[in-house]
Amino acid sequence: MSREIGIDLGTTNVLIHLRGQGIVLDEPSVVAVDVLTQEVIAIGQEAYEMMGRTASSIEVIYPLEEGVISNYELAEAMLILFLKKIHAESWFRKPNILICVPTNTSEVEQQALLDTTRQVFKGRVYIEEEPKIAGVGAGVDLTDPKGHMVIDIGGGTTDVAVLSGNEIVNSASIKFAGNEIDELIIQYFRTHHQMLIGKRSVEKIKIQLATAVELSNHDLDTHSVRGRDLISGLPASINVNSNQLLEAYVDELAVIARTVKQVLENTSPELSGDIMEEGILLTGGGAMIQHMDDYLSGYLGVHVITADNPLNRVAVGTGIMLEAILDGTFDQEELLLSQRIRRWFRQIRIKLFG
Repeated sequence: MSREIGIDLGTTNVLIHLRGQGIVLDEPSVVAVDVLTQEVIAIGQEAYEMMGRTASSIEVIYPLEEGVISNYELAEAMLILFLKKIHAESWFRKPNILICVPTNTSEVEQQALLDTTRQVFKGRVYIEEEPKIAGVGAGVDLTDPKGHMVIDIGGGTTDVAVLSGNEIVNSASIKFAGNEIDELIIQYFRTHHQMLIGKRSVEKIKIQLATAVELSNHDLDTHSVRGRDLISGLPASINVNSNQLLEAYVDELAVIARTVKQVLENTSPELSGDIMEEGILLTGGGAMIQHMDDYLSGYLGVHVITADNPLNRVAVGTGIMLEAILDGTFDQEELLLSQRIRRWFRQIRIKLFG
């Protein structure tokens, strides 16, 4: 029995979509490994809970960095164990899979992703670019020739694309996204409060307080942050509000806004007119930052609309797009066949001639 699987293999989270069932898995893309034996101890949420809490004999690793695989063996192990977690490994036979990549992913990086995915699923694999699939998941009709613009702020990358029909006509991808914001917050507490906080604490405080615009006193939220005092070495806690947290990353938000502006400036007048009329769709985890849409709207002079459930749009889009490919709505062959053939000949040459 063939199955259709959509995978949002993100830097910070993995989401798996099954046709007819929707999203069946949404967990951190993290693996806990025994340092001595290299045995995988835990994956997903269980491994994430170990972060910062384990002995030195256990290392918690993200197998993806900036939207691409950085550790192939762990990425493969993680996917296999996720399949077991959803009890799917025994009844998938040569499934059809669609997986997403950032817009600036190289052929070598795409090939590595294809190889890893094929090794796990043994089926036909399609690759699509994230902002296109995020747009599909947010309701963009790819049979419509009108221009649409999508900003997808993920964990490792921010992808910006102008869509027309089934094509990306203009795009950009930058490595400033959720993880970079986390690092800036960690540095802010180190510099301004002489406090070291962990990644899990950063994620929690970002969800509670992060904003893209300065808030009035009436709207201001305050929460406690716990960490280690760098002077005394003892546990410490301070109260921080949304405006204070904004100081950590406010200057770098302009990097995203300038990237979107550059893409708009390189877009044809006809498509620009469509985008002005339709607005810009905002998806991904970065869309969850309070008033991110307002900040971008003010900078660009174009209405920016946060998609419903922005974290899930890529995963939902994989299911919609894969169905369209398989029913013939979009003509598409499995990607990178030519690269696979060239790679096979190169491997033969190496074996024969060194």
